Amino acid sequence: MKKTLIIGASPDANRYSYKAAHMLTGRGHEIVNVGIKKGAVAGVEIEKPQAIYNDIDTITLYIGPPTQPVYFDYIVATKPKRVIFNPGTENIELQRVLDANNIEYTEACTLVLLSIGQY
Repeated sequence: MKKTLIIGASPDANRYSYKAAHMLTGRGHEIVNVGIKKGAVAGVEIEKPQAIYNDIDTITLYIGPPTQPVYFDYIVATKPKRVIFNPGTENIELQRVLDANNIEYTEACTLVLLSIGQY
């Protein structure tokens, strides 16, 4: 299973990050929720981007390009195997940072990838 860090985690059941957290844990993936909202999603507390995890396989983004720059260093320090740009999060500037640090990325929907068994 792939340990996944969700950036933009939200306790709002209408948000895609919430749905992804539940789908990921429902399929046996361990998650870390990072965001600005307080609360928990899928039984995991939402934390600020402070702790650096060294065992993250995937970071899935649920924040738009204007909000992303403050996370660039955090993402690179985490050293994930890949970053998923969910619809609306695509950002050429972050993709260049990822390329420079040999971090794979894809523009896809985490929910769809999970649904079709391609996660």
